[in-house]
Formats: sequence, structure tokens, C-alpha cells
Amino acid sequence: MKFTSMFPLIHVGDVTATADFYRRHFGFTSVFESDWYMHLRGDAEGLFEMALIDYTHDSIPEAGRQPTTGFILSFYVEDATAEAKRLEAEGVTIAQPLRDELFGQRHVIVADPNGILIDVIQAIDPDPAWLAAQQG
Repeated sequence: MKFTSMFPLIHVGDVTATADFYRRHFGFTSVFESDWYMHLRGDAEGLFEMALIDYTHDSIPEAGRQPTTGFILSFYVEDATAEAKRLEAEGVTIAQPLRDELFGQRHVIVADPNGILIDVIQAIDPDPAWLAAQQG
């Protein structure tokens, strides 16, 4: 199979409010908009797209008509500290404060209006002792 595109389709209760959140706080732009579906494009080095759909829409099989849960979007950035400060100042819900991980990440996890988690990550050097233990 040869893909021409691939993106997450996130089931939400309020498509418009959710799209506004991603446009305002993460710089997404709209590729397509309707009252039940919106396709967004991120400003990234590579093409990044995501779509939002009203989880009650009849284009979704009955068994799948529920909000998306247990899902984390990961956005890699140059400066997670600055992004954490900006997002907090903008009133975005902080699910996990900024912290460094031994395995080489500085990150903050925020939540969108639906509770979808967004991991804002900066790659940092891993802890040398942790790295040595993994290779040992």
C-alpha cells in the first residue's frame, strides 16, 4: 500500500472550539471546515495534519461514536521551557508540569478542551548513568 496522506482523526464534542484551541495555541490553520469536521495543518518542518470530527456524526460506525480517549499528541519544539511558560500564560490546562526525563526529554504535557493530552517535547541529552545502564 502506498499512502498519499496520514493523519489522526480525533473524535470531539465541539469541533469549532477544539479547532480554535489548536489554531490559537499551536498555530494550526484550517484546510477544510464544516460544522461537523475540520481538517487542520500545522506549521512544522514536515507536513503535519490532523482532523477533528463530531463524534456523533453518522459517518462514524455506531461502535466508534464516542470521544477519543487514551491518546497523546507529541509536538517536538526547540524550547519546551519557553513553550510551557507561554501555554501556561495563555491559560492552557497543564496536565504535567515541565520536567526533564533521564532518557533525554524536557517536556510539559497540556490538555485540549476535550482532555486530549499534548506532550510538548524538547530533545535533551540523556543522563549518562541512565544511558550506560541501558547499554549494559
